[in-house]
Amino acid sequence: MELIPSFQVDHTKLVPGIYVSRIDTIGQEYATTFDIRMKTPNVEPAIHPNAMHSIEHVIATFLRNDEEWKDSVIYWGPMGCLTGSYLIMKGRPAPQDILPLMIRAFEYLRDYDDVIPGALPVNCGNYLLHDLNIAKYEAKLFVDNLKNKPCFEYPQAERINTEKGLTFFDS
Repeated sequence: MELIPSFQVDHTKLVPGIYVSRIDTIGQEYATTFDIRMKTPNVEPAIHPNAMHSIEHVIATFLRNDEEWKDSVIYWGPMGCLTGSYLIMKGRPAPQDILPLMIRAFEYLRDYDDVIPGALPVNCGNYLLHDLNIAKYEAKLFVDNLKNKPCFEYPQAERINTEKGLTFFDS
């Protein structure tokens, strides 16, 4: 079975940034999936699940209420590896186009001091799995990264060998 494109990105060279993971067509329309990578995979500790859940709630609410972009947002949700999130948007915006939006969203989270939206038993399937303080800390780190050294180009693996279920990257 072929590896999907996101598993062909060299995660040993991947750094925090905003990347185009894929562009899909739906009839005549496009949907762009962004990899919003907050942590260096396999180097930095992953984001704690409680913090990631809070990041999901606050940022999703922010994005779906942003006057400029709300009609373009299809989905915001965490990666299974807990090193970032996926953002799916209508059209074909470039990472540089959404950089100001991501800075605003993560500044909003960094400075957020209210009840986590949708974090009640009636709204959320695991309403106790939240940590706003750690989410705010992670947001601060990511905002600093986006402002000082944003990265937009995926490092690609030169060759992938998946014999016997092992995957490694040749340099």
